[in-house]
Amino acid sequence: MLAEALTCAGYEVQSASTGVDGLTVLNSNAYDLILLDIMLPFKSGDEILKEMRRFSDTPVIVISAKDTVGTKIELLKLGADDYITKPFDLGEVVARVQSNLRRFSKQTQQSNVLQYKDLTLDDHAKRVAIAGHEMELTAKEYKILELLLKHDGKVFTKSNLYESVWKDEYLGDDNAVKTHMSNLRNKLKKANPDEEYIETVWGLGYRLYKKINFCCLNLF
Repeated sequence: MLAEALTCAGYEVQSASTGVDGLTVLNSNAYDLILLDIMLPFKSGDEILKEMRRFSDTPVIVISAKDTVGTKIELLKLGADDYITKPFDLGEVVARVQSNLRRFSKQTQQSNVLQYKDLTLDDHAKRVAIAGHEMELTAKEYKILELLLKHDGKVFTKSNLYESVWKDEYLGDDNAVKTHMSNLRNKLKKANPDEEYIETVWGLGYRLYKKINFCCLNLF
């Protein structure tokens, strides 16, 4: 019903019926707003909210049958932007979605856009484009690229990347970093095969690609 009402209002909607599925799609896609139920199977909404706030500032409207002030305060502190109590009117939900999107849009009008060669990253809209064509990145791929762009020239070790992006202690298993980095580089290469964006500094880590300029002096 929610998806149908929002679709009729002109929005593109993706639904997930379990907490695990919800967290999976949040890690794999970028959204403008999230409607989050608290009572979800396998992983509760408050757990999802806590985890997603480690990698996303997308607006979240919580929908819950719990109407105590304490619950609302706790969820707002966890990072919720709005709270709707069940039972609710579908028209009110659509109006709340419009209101939150409008407020978030105003906050991001002065977006901080990072640029490198023909690549642009809007760190408020969470969008990446090459030569004006938007790319589809997972949340982790986006975070890796954002980190490299914000620290142009710095070499990041696998442990640096893991602790910065995964927000967890690095225990020596670099498969996660290598896999995400490989996927990211493949997507960049597919978007523009003629350009280099990320390079491996052997024995150290990764950084934005640095073109080496040579000066040849001819003495006669």
